Parts: sequence; structure tokens; C-alpha cells
Amino acid sequence: MNNSEVLPIAVVIIPTYNEANNIGILIDEFFNNTFPNINNWKIKVLIVDGNSTDNTISIVKEKIQKIENLHLHIEEKKQGIGAAYIKGFSIAKNELKADVIIEFDADFQHPPRYISLLLKEIDNGYDYVLGSRKIKGGSETYNRNIIRRFLTSFGSLIARFILFFPTKNFWKVTDATTGLKATRVKGFVDKLDLNVNHLYSKKFGYKVQLLSETLMLGAKYKEIPLNFDDRRADLSKFESTTTIEVLVSCIKTRLYNEDTKRFIKFAIVGISGYIINAFFLELIFRITNIEIVSWIISTELAIISNFIFNNLWTFKLKAQINPENFFKRLIKFNSTSIGALIIQVTIGTLGVYLLGEEFRHIILFFNSFLIIPFYNWHMYNIYIWRN
Repeated sequence: MNNSEVLPIAVVIIPTYNEANNIGILIDEFFNNTFPNINNWKIKVLIVDGNSTDNTISIVKEKIQKIENLHLHIEEKKQGIGAAYIKGFSIAKNELKADVIIEFDADFQHPPRYISLLLKEIDNGYDYVLGSRKIKGGSETYNRNIIRRFLTSFGSLIARFILFFPTKNFWKVTDATTGLKATRVKGFVDKLDLNVNHLYSKKFGYKVQLLSETLMLGAKYKEIPLNFDDRRADLSKFESTTTIEVLVSCIKTRLYNEDTKRFIKFAIVGISGYIINAFFLELIFRITNIEIVSWIISTELAIISNFIFNNLWTFKLKAQINPENFFKRLIKFNSTSIGALIIQVTIGTLGVYLLGEEFRHIILFFNSFLIIPFYNWHMYNIYIWRN
């Protein structure tokens, strides 16, 4: 067995459409200058062409006759860069046996030298490595017109906000629309839905969807500075509608991910808990005429109600149906909810004492929607229904 057979495999995927003036030069640069300097990886290149109308396909076919690790897939019709990458991911994983997949442009805006830098960070234990124009050492090409540069920078910020705020990934990801990426296959690419119909956008919007879904899988993430170069030749594939398309993809990605759907359920359960709390707060006060007792009992009833509905619906996949485990979790839930109980009872009782009984339900509303939810969401995810 020779060394090449035991080396991990990296597959560089390059979508093309009418790149005749770039693709031959890029292939030569890869196999003559870039790859020979990377000794610990076997590197293959997969061209996914959108049925080009120029000479791109014939150039690649001619190169394949001389280069063993160069591969070509021709789409029946051009669907977009996202669809091309998804098809490329499937071929790289299933046919080329990739350990790592690298997304790369055909037009030299991603300099070939970054292949070794991406793989170096994979060797360092990272699962998902991106080239960022926004971190120290990174840069955007200055030959782009000011509108395009503004849309790229502002669009990336908006994309980060929609996709990740207020989670830690909002601060971790600095360039949400970058196209230079290396992704580990095992545990990540092999867990992604690689059906093209799963994409919210078959064009540039695929970037933000795959970014979010890969991070949701728990990928160890790293950014390297990217000096984004000018296109060497041929026409840019950027369209006037690209910014809107990426924005829509961001919104759909955030709305449809499991954390968001769970939070919406959590909010609905919280509203039902508020109604229970409000009803019994008034009822028990009329019976006992004791403010603190009314707040304690009504809040506890709301807490039990929230637990039951969250256990059976919001966090259904993590729910405990077995009676013994159910009551163990209920006890644990109550112990972690003591903070919410203290907040509710203290603010409620003091608020009524200082402001008067006519403010009782205003105080309850304030507590239930502006203070308690943040405490509860944190406790539910970290302690009660954690992974």
C-alpha cells in the first residue's frame, strides 16, 4: 500500500458556468503549484458545470485526460450555485470518499494558496473552517463598485443578525456570506440533508442555510483571514436580486430551524401559563385576601402547567413519559423554577403594596413577558431538557 492510499481525502468542489477563461488556468495552478506542496492530504477536484455554453466543458475534459484526480459532473440544466454545490457534496461524499469538502470559486477570487490554510486548521481539529473578509488580515477587493461592497458588508451583518442573534454564533461568525469553506464530512456533511429540494435557495442563499445547519450540528468552528481578489476573467454571476434572495434564505433558515420552532412553542406555552397565573391570582386573592399567598399558589400552578405542556410539546423529543422519570423531572423543574417563583412573588407582592391592587395584573403581565421568560428559557435548555 502506498502513501497516497492511506492519506485523508479532500475534495475541492468548483461550480462553473461559462468559465472558459479561468478554469484551465486554475486547474493547472492547483495541480502544478498548490497541491504538490500539501503532503498530508490526497486532494481531488470536482468541477460541477451548469451545462456551459462556452468552451468550459471541453477544457475540463481535456485536462481530465492528463490528471487522475480531476473529475467533472455536468448538470442537465443550470439551477444555480447552491444546487451545484449540493450535487457536488453528494458526489464527493459517496463516490470520491471525501473526508473533507472544500467550496471554492472558479474565478480566482479565492486564491489557491488558501487550500493549504483551510486544511491546516482541519488538521488542528476544527470541523468547519471559513475564509473571512471581516477579521484582522482579511480584505474585500477594492475594485468592486461601492454599492456592491456596501451590499456585501451590510448584507453579511444582517444575515448574521437574522441567523444567530442573540446566540454566541452572532459574535463567532463574522462573514456569513463567504464562499470559501472547508467542512469535515464525518459528523457534519454526512448529517446534512443533501436533497436539492431541501434548499430554500438554489442560488447564493444556500450559503447561509448550510452555515446555520452545520453549526447546529455542533461543528468546531474557525475563521481564517481571506484576501478576496478580483475576478480574473469572464462575467460575475452576481445578480441584482441576490441580496433579497440571501435575505429570504436567512429568514427561512431561522424560522424553520428546531431552536426557533421550539422557542415559538415555548412562547405559546408561556402565554397559557400567564392565563392560568392571572386567573388563579385573582381567584385566590378573593378567597384568602392575602396577597403573598395568592402570588405563591397561582405562580406554582402556572409553573406546573408550563412543565406539563413543555414536556409533552415544546421539548417533545426530550420528554419524559415514564411516570417515575416524569416526576423526577417535575421535581427538578420546580427546584430550578424557584428563581422564577421568587422573582414573581417578590415583585408582585411589593408592586401591589407600593402601587395598589389595581396594578396587580399589570405587574403580572410585566413579570410574565419581560422578566421571567429569559430566566425560564435559560433554565429549561440548560438544566431541564438539555441535550
